[in-house]
Amino acid sequence: MAETLPPPPPGLIVGLGNPGDKYAGTRHNIGFEVVDRLSKTWAIPLKQERRFQAEYGAGFGPRRDKVYLLKPLTYMNRSGQSMRAALDWLKLSPAQVLVVYDDMDLPVGRLRLRLSGSAGGHNGMKSAIAHLGTQDFPRLRIGIGASDRASDGAVISHVLGNFSKAERTTMDAVVDTALRALEKAIVDGVEKAMSLYNPVDLSDS
Repeated sequence: MAETLPPPPPGLIVGLGNPGDKYAGTRHNIGFEVVDRLSKTWAIPLKQERRFQAEYGAGFGPRRDKVYLLKPLTYMNRSGQSMRAALDWLKLSPAQVLVVYDDMDLPVGRLRLRLSGSAGGHNGMKSAIAHLGTQDFPRLRIGIGASDRASDGAVISHVLGNFSKAERTTMDAVVDTALRALEKAIVDGVEKAMSLYNPVDLSDS
């Protein structure tokens, strides 16, 4: 029986969100926040790249290997267009992409790494899966908590709303933890990072 090779380390880290000042700091933009933190920590400047319809940066991550950062500026439900363009240009496979995004199914203070999975109702991930032609790529889901009501309007208001002051304190710790989880994923593989960081609960910190 042929030996199963471990998945490649992430080479392109994509944060999902919506462009523009009015969306900055909202729950739906936590993916952007994480990529901004990576940009600052790894000293990888982000600049607008028209061919990707995104803010994009290239530099060196914790392994000193080349790492690429991407923030699609297409609005959430067309994120996959930007990702596909970047993948084609960089000649990377979907397995080398790691997508960071918000998840209402997780409470504030939790994060969850996975090697693959469905979109789970997230429009940005629906677009990513459609344009990449597979759901077999790693992702980091960051909990933003559920809406108090199930109506479409209430859900939209929730994801496009700001965190409360207490939630914001927790989310600052979550972004720090996400940074460490992504560094571990690059250095030691996504599965190792999953075992260390999926159990972490910052909701009471």
